[in-house]
Amino acid sequence: MGIYLIRRLNLFIATSILMVSILFLATSQFPTDRVYALTGIDNPSGEQALQIIEDYQLDKSEFRQYIAYVQQRLTGNLGISTTSQQSVAKELATVLPTSFELACFSGLLALLLGIPLGVLASLNQHKLTQHAIMAITLTGYSVPVFWLGLSLSLWFGVRLGWLPISGQINLLYEIKPVTGFMLIDTLLSDSSYRISAFKDALAHIVLPAVTLAVLPFTVVVRITRAAMVNVMNQTYIRAAEARGLHTGMIILKHALPNALIPVLKHLGLMLGAFASYAIVVEVIFSWPGVGSWLVSGIYQRDYTVIQGGILAVALLIIFLSILIEVIHTASNPLSRKELYASN
Repeated sequence: MGIYLIRRLNLFIATSILMVSILFLATSQFPTDRVYALTGIDNPSGEQALQIIEDYQLDKSEFRQYIAYVQQRLTGNLGISTTSQQSVAKELATVLPTSFELACFSGLLALLLGIPLGVLASLNQHKLTQHAIMAITLTGYSVPVFWLGLSLSLWFGVRLGWLPISGQINLLYEIKPVTGFMLIDTLLSDSSYRISAFKDALAHIVLPAVTLAVLPFTVVVRITRAAMVNVMNQTYIRAAEARGLHTGMIILKHALPNALIPVLKHLGLMLGAFASYAIVVEVIFSWPGVGSWLVSGIYQRDYTVIQGGILAVALLIIFLSILIEVIHTASNPLSRKELYASN
């Protein structure tokens, strides 16, 4: 297992270096001055210009410039935003938890609804019920996320007025950031209106979370159903039934844990699509996360924000994909058997 973890670590490092290399090549193609694209500083002073040349080795060969670029980016020097004149790293640290909160809430919602529905679809003997569940999931998978977000905003936000359609919390509430997760920070606040603020933050996250959860929800339902159908036909399940064990116990203790292993694998494979959907959802609902921050930087030609946002999103996808693969291998007896056999 140790050799396997070292291989995964090497894969993460190699993929990250490749991604940074692509960013370096893209930066050289930006339609602006190289110094401005790298640092975000417009019309630097003589001292600043010398420091930039030294930091990025701009008077050296392309290879030395590449090494300097990698060192600067991976040590946290992402330059300053040309729009706000603030450090890109600090802005990134502010918007990342907000995106994490939305992603975690959406993922939890998809799992809590998708797994039971997938189990129900696999066990229900009525063809009409099975076809109805699969038709709903296929429809949800096919609906464009931008259309779904706008439709939910129109119906539940504008016409019915049940839920807010933009932002993370009402501006009347002043919540001191602690964890960066608004739902948690409202409860940790010592203000007298923390419960009201929590309810308001919860209302704000419902529409974007539901919109973002549709894609993983449909995948979870379909994969859970297929995995449960396969598991329930296995010999050890038939043996448990022959011993007279209750159906609910068989499902919860024997069938479902094994059926969730393929679900975990497919969730890792769809991280890229999930991240692209999240960017669209954040823009639609004005959610102050990495996606809306990155799109705003693209509109304003904020080159350092573009580089920082792409770097952060790409590294997170690479890291989480490899982490899910490691968890899948550790939790899957067949994968462990193949792993030890190869060693």
